[in-house]
Parts: sequence; C-alpha cells; structure tokens
Amino acid sequence: MSQMTLLWVFIGAGLATFLIRLSFIAVEGRVRLPAWFRTALQFVPAAMLSALIAPDLLMRDGAVFVSPHNARLIAGVVAIVIAARTRSVGWTIAGGMAALIALEALI
Repeated sequence: MSQMTLLWVFIGAGLATFLIRLSFIAVEGRVRLPAWFRTALQFVPAAMLSALIAPDLLMRDGAVFVSPHNARLIAGVVAIVIAARTRSVGWTIAGGMAALIALEALI
C-alpha cells in the first residue's frame, strides 16, 4: 500500500471517529433518549474496560490459563481488592503493578 493511500485511510478513519463522537455532542439536549437506554449507557465504561482487560488476565498463547502460576491473573485480583477497599485509582494501579512485578519475579 502506498504512503499516500495510507494517509487517506488515516484521514478517513480520523474523520469518521470525529463525526461519530460529534454526533453525540451535537444532539445533546435536543433528543430525548429512553430511560432504559440512559441506564444502559452507565454500564458502557465498565463493560469496555472489562472487555479490554479480561483476555490479558485470563489467556496465554490463545488458551484460557487460570492457574496459581498466572501472575497477571493474581495481580489483577490484588488490584480488584485494592480498588474495592480504597476506591483510589492511584493505589489500585500502584498495588496491581507492584504485585505483578513481584509475582513475575517469583513465578
């Protein structure tokens, strides 16, 4: 693929992303969304984050790897416990990363 074609792909993708996001901002207050839809939107961030993180915690080499030897899974559980206790993003990231580094050194 030529560099010029690749440039047009990037410009098109950026424009499409911009317009999709702008559409939600532009219709804010003008369109009344159903209550069930507004309620469902509250769960989108958690669902997206789970969809991004779960495969990294639960899989290795394309297969499910739930084991005490899975350092990422154990560090993820540690991070979940820290998040539930402290409600602090900073402590959750720091504790989860510290657990991961320590576990990868041990396992």
